[in-house]
Amino acid sequence: MRGKFVERALKEWLFWGSAFALGITSLISERLPHYDLKDFKILYILLVFLVSVKGLERGGFFTGVSSVISHSKFLPQKLLILTAVLSMLVTNDVALFIMVPLTLAIDIREVETLVILETLVANGASSLTPFGNPQNIFIYFHYNLHPMEFMMAIAPVSLFSTALALALSFRVSSNSPVSIGLKRPHGKTLIYLFFFTLFVLSTLRVLPLWIGAVPLAYAAVFDRKSLIVDYFLIGTFFLFFGITDNLMNIMKITLINAREVFLYSALSSQVMSNVPSALFFADFTGDWRALLCGVNVGGFGSIVSSLANLISYKFYRSRYPNAKGFLLRFFMYGLLFLTLGMLLCMFMIL
Repeated sequence: MRGKFVERALKEWLFWGSAFALGITSLISERLPHYDLKDFKILYILLVFLVSVKGLERGGFFTGVSSVISHSKFLPQKLLILTAVLSMLVTNDVALFIMVPLTLAIDIREVETLVILETLVANGASSLTPFGNPQNIFIYFHYNLHPMEFMMAIAPVSLFSTALALALSFRVSSNSPVSIGLKRPHGKTLIYLFFFTLFVLSTLRVLPLWIGAVPLAYAAVFDRKSLIVDYFLIGTFFLFFGITDNLMNIMKITLINAREVFLYSALSSQVMSNVPSALFFADFTGDWRALLCGVNVGGFGSIVSSLANLISYKFYRSRYPNAKGFLLRFFMYGLLFLTLGMLLCMFMIL
């Protein structure tokens, strides 16, 4: 167990890079970062979400749903639609953890293209909901937004990118579909489904946020394996809250122009990933719409522009070690989505 943790820790380049950046910025600013209550509220929400989704995953809920469509007509399109729905509900990362292994296990021609399209759909569809991806959770609570206000602002980008991926998917054909042996749903699935529903309602401010303590307490007492979640992601958020606070004291800048906010956040995502970009630029602007568009469109493009992209690449490479063609094709598709998404956002920001 300890060996696996060390192996995983060594692969978390973003976490360790963030820790290094926090140390450097603290030395330059000659101060320790300041954390406020809002920062810890976001970390708490992220933890509740990850534990609830982990419980659903361990209970076989997602694989059970996937098995329903694994032997039917229009399989590539149905896989993409399921990816989109899951992304809106359980984040793009979790959706790809479920869908990419399933896709690689099915006899599909051009499986490389389908995995790429699933990744693009996960990034695009997840942008629609406040809890669809980590950067959305942050922006939603950082700016204290209304759910409908949030979704209406990003809906054109989300719907366009999802529709484009579905249109391109008709180039992918499946061979004779096969039935996949998947584990049956566990008895605790309904409990976690109830917890997840409570979490969504609390995120939408229908219920108080403290309700999130219920799934955490349940997992701690009855299902401790569901507490084994991506704490490096939570840690990365914590580190970046500190980095951005330090940079606010070092740089003393404010981005006023919406186009600047959009372009800087979208382009920086190509190098440092869209989650860190959202955390970084949020402290320099009050224009949440431009930032929301920038970091979500910025998830398209390079393989490192979104952590979801790296997840798909790791799964594909584990099945097909010689994945050089995958990277080139991913970049070409990503560049298409990035370019069209940026044009659409620029038109929206006018």
